[in-house]
Amino acid sequence: MFAESVSMSLSNIAGNKMRTFLTTLGIIIGVGAIIALMTVVQGATDTMNAQFDAMGLGTLRVSVAGTAIKHGLTDDDLQTILDCEHVAGISPSLNATVTAKRGNVWSDSISVNGNNDEYFRHNPDLLRRGRAIDVLDVENNARVCLVDGDAAKTLFFGEDPVGQTFYLDGFEYTVVGMIDEDENASLFSQILMGGKTDGTVYVPYSSAKKLLGTSTVTAVEVYVTDPDDTDAAVDELEAALDGIFNDKDNTYTIINMESMTDAMNLMTSMMMSLLVGIASIALVVGGIGIMNMMLVTVTERTTEIGLRKALGAEPGQIQMQFLIEAIILSLLGGVIGVIVGLSVSFAICMNTDITFSLNTFAIGLGVGFSAAVGIIFGWAPARKASRLNPIDALRSM
Repeated sequence: MFAESVSMSLSNIAGNKMRTFLTTLGIIIGVGAIIALMTVVQGATDTMNAQFDAMGLGTLRVSVAGTAIKHGLTDDDLQTILDCEHVAGISPSLNATVTAKRGNVWSDSISVNGNNDEYFRHNPDLLRRGRAIDVLDVENNARVCLVDGDAAKTLFFGEDPVGQTFYLDGFEYTVVGMIDEDENASLFSQILMGGKTDGTVYVPYSSAKKLLGTSTVTAVEVYVTDPDDTDAAVDELEAALDGIFNDKDNTYTIINMESMTDAMNLMTSMMMSLLVGIASIALVVGGIGIMNMMLVTVTERTTEIGLRKALGAEPGQIQMQFLIEAIILSLLGGVIGVIVGLSVSFAICMNTDITFSLNTFAIGLGVGFSAAVGIIFGWAPARKASRLNPIDALRSM
């Protein structure tokens, strides 16, 4: 009996393709929105968390803020930070967008990262080939650099960039190495730069100061002696920075990567709940559409219902048939919505540096919601059909 009800429902749905599409459109939009939003948000969170993990739990990022930005951190200030008991090393950081030129090829959207040898010592997986920036490069203000895959494509068109030269804001630099194409790092760089660039170039921070016309830095990565000593290191840094900035408020921030990861995950959970709530409105609208269509179907098929009852069909059998039809309609919209949502999220991820990952929870949630909508909003029409009086139904012939 169940198989017969499913077969009849599929036949009725297939016989009214346009009506079926319009009826399921709300479900398609609702499920598609849930899948796309949750997949993109989760992908962005995974990407950022991967970057934080790569930086290490024993890494702190100190940034100058407020009025202290004009002052920045001098070399003496950096030495004060390095002298803290629980600090194993530091990497001053300078970030800016500059113009790069090689022959007739140029780009005004190249991201420059000024770092030192410590940065590459603590991020050994970054180097793909060539060599990293070393201590002599920093001491000699050497105009050497490493490029990532995007910068290599932009300036060298697939040629081997190592050993070649190009210009950054008029200063000639020699490529000594190539950075591994890391989408996570690329997204993090975009956040620092305020948007997508044509690639990233890593230079000694001492050289970056001359390139950018500054004598100070506004950010520094601090490597703790042991991750367990992070809290002690933060206390020492706060004391050192208070001394540097004369205890003025709002002059610096210290970012703990572990705390940042926890905050990111909390924000993701809150955002997911909000997005699911908003997208659920479309599912409710879609459910109302299914209910209205099923009520119309019951009216149109009154004679059929009367004949089946006259031939001995039980009310429960009539109710099951119409309820199954409503559930199939809703599930059909849900499946199409999953395909649409995954396609949209995949397109978004491919055009950004967000990691695409199949969010099985989102898929299960979308399909589950659509099935629930079919049951809830299909119940009333199915109940109405089962209660029709066969004599009254046959009179409508």
